[in-house]
Amino acid sequence: MDANWRSALRDLHVLSLSFFFVFLAYGAIQNLESSLLKIDGLGSTSLAVLYLSLTISSLGAPFVVMRLGSKNAILFALSGYWIFIVANLFPSWYTMIPASIYEGFTGSILWVAQGTYLTFAAKSHAAACNITEATAIGNFNGQFWSVFASNQVIGNLITLALLQFAKSSSVDPSMTTPGIVQLFIVFLGSMAVGTVFACLLRPHDQICTSEQPLLQSDSVNSVICNRSFVKSGFSLLFEKKMLLLILIFLYMGLQRAFIWGDFTRDIITPAFGVSWVGGVMAVYSAADAIGSLVAGKYSTGLVSIAIITSAGAITQAVVLIIFFWKQEYTTGWTDCALLVGLSIAWGVGDATFQTQIGALLGILYPHDTEAAFAQLKIWESAGTSVAFFVSTHMDLAVKQFSLLSILVVSTAALLVVVLRPERANSLKA
Repeated sequence: MDANWRSALRDLHVLSLSFFFVFLAYGAIQNLESSLLKIDGLGSTSLAVLYLSLTISSLGAPFVVMRLGSKNAILFALSGYWIFIVANLFPSWYTMIPASIYEGFTGSILWVAQGTYLTFAAKSHAAACNITEATAIGNFNGQFWSVFASNQVIGNLITLALLQFAKSSSVDPSMTTPGIVQLFIVFLGSMAVGTVFACLLRPHDQICTSEQPLLQSDSVNSVICNRSFVKSGFSLLFEKKMLLLILIFLYMGLQRAFIWGDFTRDIITPAFGVSWVGGVMAVYSAADAIGSLVAGKYSTGLVSIAIITSAGAITQAVVLIIFFWKQEYTTGWTDCALLVGLSIAWGVGDATFQTQIGALLGILYPHDTEAAFAQLKIWESAGTSVAFFVSTHMDLAVKQFSLLSILVVSTAALLVVVLRPERANSLKA
């Protein structure tokens, strides 16, 4: 049992490190996209196209994951991130748009495979350690998202250092300045390390073969080792719980687009310059990482998911109200402290959504894991894509008020799903 317990944790740690290094590069670039590629809105449009492609591609992503297996699907999906980063070295409409389309396609596969792999590993860990699946799923999601979020701490600090080096007194850094070239060399190296870790993942059939004797119930065996139940991305679309959860999926995409695009471009850059985007986002990411670890530790079932998610929603609602009330910022220390504090609060809120929604899907849909995570990426990506498309056509205050309204409605819908009477019975089991 000890060997299998360690094997499940190894799966978690290798997966987490792979995504850490891959998204250290991609996440930092994404934060800069709308600020560096400003000509004709190339940066914002590229991200909008990327997430639109991801939305559409998520419909078929479960089939790809089923056919390739989670490990091979992850390895294949990383090709899109390589191409996207290289395209940024030669930014134009002819390089960025095709790269964004392909990255969206592979990104949909990556995230469905990640959610499936992590859930299976958590369930096998629960069986090996004789703990509840809800607790294992919550803990595994918390640890994964904590490591994942910390990638932006390192990535953005690297960005801050190199962009400060590249900055001159008269112009902001561009894709042709020495600091930017060095930055992308570092990012390509990080991508290489992340790809190596992905190669070290165990395939799911190996997980099933080595740990199946430990599983005590037929239901757990069927969840971990039998993938014949995998359905397409359409399979859960009209299911009642999923229809309500779609609202929170959309909000997750919208709130991330806000912090990646509107916050960095319309709030941080005008006040402090593009070179400080990395520093502020590093603070946000550190809060996200710590919040993910804490949220995952205390996630033990549906009631805890409801409480933790509600706390995160309230936190982000307060931030949006402050942003709506105060629209302009200066380089003074009070505004600087306020923006850092708001970044921390937003990161904590994002951590609760990422950890708890992933855990919730693993609990509610044990036999439809691929399809459930496909729905998450479809609607989360749709929200992000819409946000980037309207980014340059809508007033910042209007976007903030709209985001607050959607947050309130989506949180209420989530609580209906989590706390409905028939779900309460399962908590006592």
